[in-house]
Amino acid sequence: MKRLALAAALLASLALAPQVALAQADMATLNYHLKPRQIAPGTWVIEGAVDDFSRANGCNIINTAFIATGAGVVVVNTGTSRLYGEQQRKAIASVTHEPVLRVLNLNLHPDYFFGNQAWADKPIQALAGTIAGQQAEGGAYADNLYRLCGDWMKATESQPAKVALEPQSFTLGGHRLELRRLQGHTADDLVLLDHSTGVMFAGGLVFSQRVPTTPHADFSAWLASLDTLAQWQQSGEFKQVVPSHGPVHTGAEGINETRDWLRWLTSSLQASAERGLDLSEVLRQPVPDRFARWAAQPAELQRTLAQWYPRFEQQVLAAPGR
Repeated sequence: MKRLALAAALLASLALAPQVALAQADMATLNYHLKPRQIAPGTWVIEGAVDDFSRANGCNIINTAFIATGAGVVVVNTGTSRLYGEQQRKAIASVTHEPVLRVLNLNLHPDYFFGNQAWADKPIQALAGTIAGQQAEGGAYADNLYRLCGDWMKATESQPAKVALEPQSFTLGGHRLELRRLQGHTADDLVLLDHSTGVMFAGGLVFSQRVPTTPHADFSAWLASLDTLAQWQQSGEFKQVVPSHGPVHTGAEGINETRDWLRWLTSSLQASAERGLDLSEVLRQPVPDRFARWAAQPAELQRTLAQWYPRFEQQVLAAPGR
């Protein structure tokens, strides 16, 4: 039941943000109308609706991507359903005839890997902790996605990544790629850096113009990872960021937004707990003006507060001297 509740909270929290280049899903034909957009040499992103899971958008709320290296394709994330994965394959084939060599799942959340069935003939890779999380949570994710998404989920089953990978650097064709492990958004966050184009695929560590989702968060580790990403940016390791939710952007814009939000959130939770506020009072507090126009307000914050405020209360009550 705990896993089912966590999965339900996650699925409810994975969107509600402004759309960048939304392809209009067709419910009558179950066609996502996926539209790859080139953002760098050999590099395409397929932008999902930055919105809540719904049948109207096909529950397609994630940015997936692919790199045609000249020697083969690397796919980043596979979407929310078997159908998405199948149409993703067709969209990639419409752009390049290079063979797909690697499929990456950047973390354990369902929109990162529920299209894996369509790639079953390819090496689907993730960090070992991500695979364990996919295995543990997959059944609960499926229950909730079928309820939320209806026919878009036809014949979809949870299929975790097959190949556990370690952080590594490798060259394919004209692209020098590197996989690095960070944590905080989840316990195992995979980041892909393309040193040849300056593009970083940040997964859920970076959100842009929307409230971050937090069901598996470790706030201290997340903030430390954002500091690490900022250091990489300052040293010139990347120029362009592909988050899993929110618009593609340059520089440290999304890093700074995400870090600002997490710092405010944790400070607010701590201060509220020390003042002895109850959850209903915390839920009524306004957000700072700089966050007011972000997507997922107020729903995402309310979910975060409902999950995390009791833990901050417990920590305050357990502190020496109380």
